[in-house]
Amino acid sequence: MNEEKLQLNYLNIAPRKVRLVTDILRGLSINEAEAQLFNMSNRAAGVLLKLLKSGEANIKNNKQKEPSKYFISTIKVDGGPMLKRMMARARGRGTAIQKKTSHITIVLKESEKPLNNKWKIVSEKPKLAKKPEKKETKKKTYEEHANHDHGKIEEKRGFLERVFRRKSV
Repeated sequence: MNEEKLQLNYLNIAPRKVRLVTDILRGLSINEAEAQLFNMSNRAAGVLLKLLKSGEANIKNNKQKEPSKYFISTIKVDGGPMLKRMMARARGRGTAIQKKTSHITIVLKESEKPLNNKWKIVSEKPKLAKKPEKKETKKKTYEEHANHDHGKIEEKRGFLERVFRRKSV
């Protein structure tokens, strides 16, 4: 059984916040984990997705194996060193602020039987749209601009009157 160890050190997110995301991923295949992370709005999800894709590329390019057979066996999030800062408070005091960092370790193992993937991520390349042809614009002279009817200002005035006609509370 082959293993691939992924490690990310000194991530500037608190370990408690990263563990919320990593607890969901234990035991999932790489494809399912990527699908889960892709749909999360958590800040740590983007970092973990990048780490998983890096591991998938390592398996594919360095070991010449199929990454779809691998699953996440263990994920460990440890606390890294804290940056200690001070925040000014009343009467000349200061309060300590701890900016926490995380160390993430993921171990991917190869399974003997093929995994049943519930999700499949298909990344389509965006279609290149044709650029619209530029229309030649005629520059107005000073007289044409001065003689132009500025009726749009009158239309906007009605909207402003309605807004300021409302009663204030």
